[in-house]
Amino acid sequence: MSPTPKIVICGPPAGGKGTQCELLVAKHNVVHLSTGDMLRAAIQANTPLGIEAKKYMDAGDLVPDELIIKVVLARLQEEDCRKQGWLLDGFPRTEPQAKAMLEHKIVPNLVILLNVPDEEVIKRISGRRVDLKTGKTYHITFNPPPPDVEVVQRSDDTEATLITRLEKYHENCGAVIDAFSSTCSLCKVDGMQAKEMVFECIEKDMPRPTIWSSLLDKLHFW
Repeated sequence: MSPTPKIVICGPPAGGKGTQCELLVAKHNVVHLSTGDMLRAAIQANTPLGIEAKKYMDAGDLVPDELIIKVVLARLQEEDCRKQGWLLDGFPRTEPQAKAMLEHKIVPNLVILLNVPDEEVIKRISGRRVDLKTGKTYHITFNPPPPDVEVVQRSDDTEATLITRLEKYHENCGAVIDAFSSTCSLCKVDGMQAKEMVFECIEKDMPRPTIWSSLLDKLHFW
């Protein structure tokens, strides 16, 4: 029996996280949790959290920790996450968020870091479009949507907000990695490779079966 996957994936906007999440879910049946999707759903529903979050997202700023930490921690306690394992995409993005996870004894067994140069990120994101009904992301050049799918450019995908987001990402990513450095494995991957090669690199670092990890999965809440 393999240890239940508990994965955090990090990378810049349009760094390929969505593609690798799809591959990981298909292979390992983990629960994919995207805070971006959760927040955008709240915005579409016009909830108080969504209204407040939209102000930050439209400006290219990070949504404050107090608005998102409780949402994520509650979701991770649900039965599907405990049984199948989880894949966090877009959280934690700051050191306080990472420390909040550790304080609640929510510890990943693998952190994935996709490295993509800023200039490539800008090239990728300029053509990115999203299907608001499903949340699925497309690219007008590299991965165009089907003819019957209506897509839009996200309000936080403009070049001006992208520059701000990249600055925030670089400011915070190192601190997140450091927070988990003594508790789990780190998989650094060149995100400029073909998606199959990136996934192959990740697979090499996925948690492997051990007697002790199987026993711990049965004994521990997480």
